[in-house]
Amino acid sequence: MNIKKTIKTIWITGGIVFTLWMFYSYQSHGVDQSFQENSNLISVEISDDFYSFTPKKEFKDVLIFFPGAMVDPKAYLPLCRKIAENNIKVYLIKMPWRLASKGYNKPKELNLFNDTSKTYILAGHSQGAKMAAQFVYENRDLIDKLILIGTTHPRDISLADIKIPILKIYGSKDGVADEKSILNNKSNLPAMTKFTRIEGANHAQFGYYGFQLGDNKADISREKQQYETLKNILAFTGK
Repeated sequence: MNIKKTIKTIWITGGIVFTLWMFYSYQSHGVDQSFQENSNLISVEISDDFYSFTPKKEFKDVLIFFPGAMVDPKAYLPLCRKIAENNIKVYLIKMPWRLASKGYNKPKELNLFNDTSKTYILAGHSQGAKMAAQFVYENRDLIDKLILIGTTHPRDISLADIKIPILKIYGSKDGVADEKSILNNKSNLPAMTKFTRIEGANHAQFGYYGFQLGDNKADISREKQQYETLKNILAFTGK
């Protein structure tokens, strides 16, 4: 009986420790407060539903970003802010329970597509990318361009017949969305999809958060991976 109690205690304690580690690891790390502040280029709005970065110059493009599952959305502030500084309005969506699977329709519910004069780009990382693909699958007339970062999806749906430009960015050291699985699902995207491989990049360094279970150690710095990601996004959007 005592052995059973001991095993149960160890099991429960282990579960609590693992949960706390996951919570800490998925928190944002190294994100300066300045990314949330106004500048001479950008106006920042922070609400319960999103962070938004609005260029002070006239802009045409609007990019909506879905975070990865359980990841603190602040982890994507540096990337989103730098995209906005290139004259693109950016919404970084705060998902219910930090799960894009629960909130991927928020942009439509928040009427973020109301201005028909704008070009709408949907982007996401990991589960956020999976649900960005799902959103496009269900709302084909709302999105003009799609960016999928660090994901093997779409896997269970096909966007092969869709006409919009799609960019897929992945890392050679990504242990969560591995290259073999990504290429195995290539047929679910249009033939003209642009696949961009970042050498030495892993999964977690697409954001500013801790180590992710199943991931590999990156061979490049987070700053280098973020720079390459930004560069490819801007090239795709014509900036």
